[in-house]
Amino acid sequence: MHDLTVGNPARLIFKFATPMLLGNVFQQLYNVADSIIVGKFLGKEALAAVGASFPLIFMLVGFIIGIASGSTIIIAQYFGAKDMVKVRKSIDTMYIFLFFASLVVGVLGIVFSESIFRLIRLPEEVIPQAALYMQVYLTGILFFFGFNGVSAILRGLGDSKTPLYFLIISTVTNIVFDLLFVIVFKWGIAGAAFATVLSQAGAFITLVLYLNRRHPLINLSWRKYIWDREIFRSSIRIGVPTGFQQTFVSLGMLALLRIVNDYGTDTVAAYSVAVRIDGLAALPAMNFGQALSTYAGQNIGANRISRVKQGFIATMNMSGIVAIVTSGLVMLFRVELMTLFTNDLNVIAIGARYLLIVSGFYLFFSSMFVIGGVMRGAGDTIVPMFITLFSLWIIRIPLAAILSKRIGVDGIWWAIPLAWFMGMALSYIYYKNGKWKTKGVVKGNF
Repeated sequence: MHDLTVGNPARLIFKFATPMLLGNVFQQLYNVADSIIVGKFLGKEALAAVGASFPLIFMLVGFIIGIASGSTIIIAQYFGAKDMVKVRKSIDTMYIFLFFASLVVGVLGIVFSESIFRLIRLPEEVIPQAALYMQVYLTGILFFFGFNGVSAILRGLGDSKTPLYFLIISTVTNIVFDLLFVIVFKWGIAGAAFATVLSQAGAFITLVLYLNRRHPLINLSWRKYIWDREIFRSSIRIGVPTGFQQTFVSLGMLALLRIVNDYGTDTVAAYSVAVRIDGLAALPAMNFGQALSTYAGQNIGANRISRVKQGFIATMNMSGIVAIVTSGLVMLFRVELMTLFTNDLNVIAIGARYLLIVSGFYLFFSSMFVIGGVMRGAGDTIVPMFITLFSLWIIRIPLAAILSKRIGVDGIWWAIPLAWFMGMALSYIYYKNGKWKTKGVVKGNF
């Protein structure tokens, strides 16, 4: 646990964000390892199936993770206010919510996954493998929610290092299981999903055992849990807008995939790989934003609003430099990056074109996410939700549909950075407005 209310803001945020970044890189490697091994050994149909599964998985889990993020913000603010009784109650309430939510999400996903793939008109030859991957993956959704929930709690308390250590072990385990189940045992795409389930289960169980010994505040024991209705209501107030935001983002990803699907299996496979690379490239911005969110939450809880502005400026500078460097590297090595996942020349060419168009604008995405981090840390999640919905559903999806009819698949790719720019501009306007300062659970004189 680390107090972010004292010390140099830039140093604190960088030090806090770095383990989170490394941890999320390793977590992304779950998906990347699946895609590389599946693409190289099972073919482009299986590669497209894995890629098509993740927008649906994100849709199923996004709302729950959004609500859980409300608990994380509350934990950070109570921790900043040094109210440890409320911190413990917030943690307990989050644990109980995530357990029951994971059961509901798992059942819904297993039952309806194939129907959703048909609804978005995934190429027919891809659907059986995509549905199988989804169904196996979702058998382990309790472990996914459990690990991410505990990690979020630790971040709210200022500890971003502990989850990293367990993620590293889990990622290595996942790669070993992928190779064993897919290449040696010949279990096909189900083997790749089962490898992820086992790895996530191992990460969650070992993390819980460790914390039960070392962190009494986060002890996982059903007999000691306390459900706090008022804290849950606050979590809902803060988390539901983020949950809706995550859900509509994932629905937007499915809508975009629906447009991509019309261009055939090669384009779906290329898009699946390119967004994996995009996801890795976006991690620094996302983690700087998350670090700033915890930093802002603790400082607002401690009634130190001037430090929030200092942290915001420092984070914008750091994330901006990283975004520019990342853009250059992805544009320069776009073909080589695609070749890691597949040997199909047409898939490589389509994906490299996506990366050439989109990667030049990572600065827009980075700035948008960092600005949102301040507002989330303050507990103001409603306006960011509407900004996200506007940039996605009013800008990105309609533009992708219109431009794709005029200039082909490139039109879909150009719609992505245009939406980022709009989201960044609107977020900055609202940040300057300053109303987010009054949304905290712990009230101060701002």
